[in-house]
Amino acid sequence: MEVRSENNIQVRCDKIPCQLIPRTRLQVWFFRVCSSILLWTCLIQLLAVCELWHPRLLTGLTNRIPWTSRPPLRLQHSLHSPPPLPPPRNYRSNGFLKVSCNGGLNQMRAAICDMVIVARLLNLTLVVPELDKTSFWADPRDEVRIIKRLPKKFSRKYGFQAFRMSPVSWSNEKYYLEQILPLFSKHKVVHFNRTDTRLANNGIQLDLQKLRCRVNFQGLKFTPEIETLGYKLVRILQDKGPFVALHLRYEMDMLAFSGCTHGCTVEEAEELKRLRYAYPWWREKEIMSEERRQQGLCPLTPEEATLVLQALGFDKDTQIYIASGEIFGSERRLASLRAAFPHIVKKETILDPAELPQFQNHSSQMAALDFMVSVASNTFIPTYYGNMAKVVEGHRRYLGFKRSILPDRKKLVELLDLHQNGTLPWNDFALAVRQVHEKRMGQPFRRRIIPDKPKEEDYFYANPEECLCEGTKCEDLVGPSNSSTLH
Repeated sequence: MEVRSENNIQVRCDKIPCQLIPRTRLQVWFFRVCSSILLWTCLIQLLAVCELWHPRLLTGLTNRIPWTSRPPLRLQHSLHSPPPLPPPRNYRSNGFLKVSCNGGLNQMRAAICDMVIVARLLNLTLVVPELDKTSFWADPRDEVRIIKRLPKKFSRKYGFQAFRMSPVSWSNEKYYLEQILPLFSKHKVVHFNRTDTRLANNGIQLDLQKLRCRVNFQGLKFTPEIETLGYKLVRILQDKGPFVALHLRYEMDMLAFSGCTHGCTVEEAEELKRLRYAYPWWREKEIMSEERRQQGLCPLTPEEATLVLQALGFDKDTQIYIASGEIFGSERRLASLRAAFPHIVKKETILDPAELPQFQNHSSQMAALDFMVSVASNTFIPTYYGNMAKVVEGHRRYLGFKRSILPDRKKLVELLDLHQNGTLPWNDFALAVRQVHEKRMGQPFRRRIIPDKPKEEDYFYANPEECLCEGTKCEDLVGPSNSSTLH
């Protein structure tokens, strides 16, 4: 006998020898088996329908599970179902949008998402940009027409020149509709040569904000080579137990351009200054390092990060993955961190030496590996709140508000200096650090909006709240009952 579900899934009930079972008992048993199959099929269909209409219903329940009782990391990704797909759009294209992405990996990632929104808003055909051989487009939806290259008639070979421009940063829908759309009527092809932060964080219609999320969390993928190696890194780390991803932003370029030299020797400080002067496009040349540090504008040093980790309660058995490039000062600056946390690893120490060379000459590809590990980690801690920290934070929120400890560097500098000059005993220092970060653990909260100061307000991709809850459920989600605690 066959039972067929609504999804056309066929289940066959094989015949059972009857000579050992009375006929009436066999019929009862057979009826129960088939009824069970039908009931389970209906239940599965019901859950699927519920998830279609309320995709955050199940994950909303898991968000309220304490940190210590959550399912293993491997299962957390499956708890978050993607939102329902919108119907295909049929529209007349107003022209072709070509973009060149500038900045690092995460700037480019956010820029691509924004450019899809611009193309959707203006009914344009988007020419897929290349992201330093790091990412590829894998969006199956028909919200925006996407092509790999321009039609031949718009190529340079035929003497065509696209109109090149840079959109105004943090622009809203009105700007693009009134000032950018008319350019396509005139030029047919417009090339945006700068795309970082060209779309406002707020004031964008809800369906476009949700499309931003669909592009970021589902449409944009790393190349298979990067994903394969990234998943291998995650698997190796997970096999050894829970781990912390420490985004130790203490590379030479970061220190040179920020002017942060705390903990460096005089010779190292001079080296950083020379690098800053070697780049004429970098406007700030003379920077007061200590002044910036007191303002909370410098990354934590490896030594400062060590004390903060200990104060937060991480012990010597904690497995820590260093998500960064080459640390300035190399192993000398990592000595205190290694002494306190012997189980420190990097991609270079985990993987076989033959697996990394193809990526090592491409900083964005190496950053992509760190990105994948950071998103998958049990706890993510950035020592500087830059683009990677923000985008990783947003991904972890989307995956169920996974714990991300976001250091308050200004307050930490004050506490660190008091402790290191002997004014603040260790126990008081550790308690103060914990208290400062009780509400900086990746919990749900509203994105902060500062009119006319988009650089200072919360970044959309760090907290895409429009995609994390549905309607009035947002109020429950950001309530005090959902604040997490340190463990």
